[in-house]
Amino acid sequence: MRQLTIVTGGSRGIGAAICARLAADGHDVVVGYASDATAAEAVATTVRETGRRSLAVRVDTSDEGDVDRLFDAAAELGTVTGLVNNAGVSGPNGPLAEADADGMRRALEVNVLGYLLCARRAVRDMTRSGGGAVVNVSSAAATLGSPGQYVHYAAAKAAVDTMTVGLSKEVAADGIRVNCVAPGVIWTDFHADPQRPGKMAATIPMGRAGQPEEIAGAVSWLLSGDASFATGTIMRVAGGM
Repeated sequence: MRQLTIVTGGSRGIGAAICARLAADGHDVVVGYASDATAAEAVATTVRETGRRSLAVRVDTSDEGDVDRLFDAAAELGTVTGLVNNAGVSGPNGPLAEADADGMRRALEVNVLGYLLCARRAVRDMTRSGGGAVVNVSSAAATLGSPGQYVHYAAAKAAVDTMTVGLSKEVAADGIRVNCVAPGVIWTDFHADPQRPGKMAATIPMGRAGQPEEIAGAVSWLLSGDASFATGTIMRVAGGM
């Protein structure tokens, strides 16, 4: 079967690297994005340059109707075989005592509800089509806690880890694998301080922050046939953190 994978948050950073890697590994790719249509279309063009098919689709993953429109648009290219839940926001940065409720609420809506809604639709479709694979992008923050920075974000990513384990058991008999990649500090524009990855290097056993492509490789493997016996796995790619 031809591989067709939806990547949410695919217009930049880790998501863009995942799209490029999946295209190189033979996937058609639907690039889900929140706001930057130009960046998303550039990623879709990169996919097409490999000879694969691609669409860029605007989506608020925390909105049920938007998620359905994303998957309906993807179905125009064929049967969806993979989902990469990657769209995320950090929310307020700083101590929890200073965090605003609206910012935390939005972070939880995108980072938890968004993953659940996308996975729910993927499972519905994949059950009918004979199976598939879901990869959730979590964070090493889920176990480190991110004190003083974004405890609410770490809590959301811990929820993603638990979702991965529970859903993997729920849908294994339907031929659907559900796994997770938990990145550490990665060089992307996700950080409030663009230089944070460099500043964090001394706290990482490998002595450096990671690159988006290093996360993309792990995601691609979990979607591949080589990972056919892997489900419920939380793969930490964090330089030893």
